[in-house]
Amino acid sequence: MASVTSTSSSSLGSFLSSNALASTGSTTSSAGNSSLAISGLASGFDWQSVVTQLANAERAAETPWQTQQSAINAQIASYTTINDALTALQTDVNVLKDPAFYTSALAQSSDATIASGTAAPGATVGSYLFNITQLATSARINGAASMGNILAPNGAGNVTIGSAAFGTPVTPGTFTINGAQINVASTDTLQDVFDHIAAATGGAVTASYDSTTDKISLASNSDIVLGSATDTSNFLQAAQLYGNNETGTTTRTITSSLALGHIQPTNGMATSNLLTPVQDDGTGNGALLVNGVTINYNASKDSIQNVLDRITNSTAGVSASYDSLNNRIVLTNKATGDIGISIQDVAGKGNFAAATGLSTGTLQRGQNLLYTVNNGPQLVSQTNSIGAVSSGVTGLTVNAVKAGSVSVTVASDTTKISNAIQQFVTDYNKVQTSIGAQQIVTTDSTGKTTPGTLTGDVTASNIGSQLRSSVFSAISGLSGTISMLSSLGIQTNGQDNTLKVTDSTVLTNALTNNLSGVKSFFSDPTNGWVTKVNNFINNTIGDNGTIPNHQASLQTQTNNLTTQIANLEKKIASDSAHWSSEFQAMEAAESKINQQMQYLTSQLNSTKG
Repeated sequence: MASVTSTSSSSLGSFLSSNALASTGSTTSSAGNSSLAISGLASGFDWQSVVTQLANAERAAETPWQTQQSAINAQIASYTTINDALTALQTDVNVLKDPAFYTSALAQSSDATIASGTAAPGATVGSYLFNITQLATSARINGAASMGNILAPNGAGNVTIGSAAFGTPVTPGTFTINGAQINVASTDTLQDVFDHIAAATGGAVTASYDSTTDKISLASNSDIVLGSATDTSNFLQAAQLYGNNETGTTTRTITSSLALGHIQPTNGMATSNLLTPVQDDGTGNGALLVNGVTINYNASKDSIQNVLDRITNSTAGVSASYDSLNNRIVLTNKATGDIGISIQDVAGKGNFAAATGLSTGTLQRGQNLLYTVNNGPQLVSQTNSIGAVSSGVTGLTVNAVKAGSVSVTVASDTTKISNAIQQFVTDYNKVQTSIGAQQIVTTDSTGKTTPGTLTGDVTASNIGSQLRSSVFSAISGLSGTISMLSSLGIQTNGQDNTLKVTDSTVLTNALTNNLSGVKSFFSDPTNGWVTKVNNFINNTIGDNGTIPNHQASLQTQTNNLTTQIANLEKKIASDSAHWSSEFQAMEAAESKINQQMQYLTSQLNSTKG
């Protein structure tokens, strides 16, 4: 690096001392005056500008260093770009390295509405006819529907519609029968509503409640027309009356389609309308077993829905829900197949299963998937996914959607391999393009030429040419007929270091008819193409590779320049401080001379007077 040559501060100091300071004989007291640091205060001379100009003249040596440093930093960044491109290329190379990659298989279904297929690497190639006769379903327990209390156990006059245990809560408002509007409020009893119906229809329609069947009936001697587009209350729907057919020839009757009393699963258990109240052990510790998993509850704090959620979220493998249409609790296995569900109350820990009708519910058994392969014997799967364990076809998974016959063909996934090779070519060209773009010398409209960041850089040029050689040269020591990329229809450009798939049919034929040769060429652990290319890439971008070492050398150069600039700045600061001190001393001397002259002038004037 060049050394620094600065304006001599000693000669300037000698000049100032011999001319400005010597005339006073002493500068100590005046030089300490801070006001004299102001340029030209006594002398009228702008010495601070002089100090700045001297510093800038000395700093001029930094400009070529900074230019050199910018160029080096640009080279470091360029090599980082090349390094990143080679890293992406190595990812492509390692895909081609795995022998299992060449066993990639593809499953094709003749009818995806019946079943679809997926093939794992190494799947047995062939065509398979699946005849699916029965899908797998989940087992379920339908709890007893008689677990709830009736809608009005104490008569229609003793239950308000706002709190009655309808399956759907009744909203206040109006509903229409035979064109007459009936207004109902949440505080009305069921009997009040019946009375409103009779009054609104002039007695033409009467309503009653049968506690035995837990149903409401409307009766009339003529046709009954229910509802209007302007209705705001859902009473007719909640009472299961809307849309039902009329019966009878003389008296027309409409009756609720279902029993009306429903349990209220989100209420506290005490107000859930269960016929048999849920109990725990008396201290808030209730428990039941579902598939052997303990489900805890507190009868005075929990709702039925709280317990159902705990069952669903437990490890019992069961979904628990309330079927509001049929007024019962349902447990459904999360897994399909002919496997059962067990549920029981824990002795001494309450009666939840019994009170909710689950322990006396009906088990609806799950079904296994039944199918045949190539018209062979009937096979069974507990799920609708047929794997190799069930079918005996290695690597093939068939997902059944409905019953029927479907052919599933397994073939080598040569497209996947072809795409991987194409991806390598693309990323290889990105590396070479990246190197070439940074070595191009450009010329503008005036004829001025500008070199690239890496123009003339031997290291970058060697990386490009050596990469091309490692990728495209022939491989020896392989037993197959493929020894270089040209055997796969890949050629070099001839003008630069890039590659191109010039004949895709050559690649397709090789993958179709000589897949083992392609596999050997790329993945042979000793002599394979990937081993050779990987060695070059590792030697280039590895921890002790060409690029990291070259970048480290460049970084050392830029660090040295930073140090040189910092050292020069320290010297400039020291020189500037020295020059400022000399000029301040001059100002002090000038100030003292001015004071003496003022004194002499004053004395002369007084003598004349």
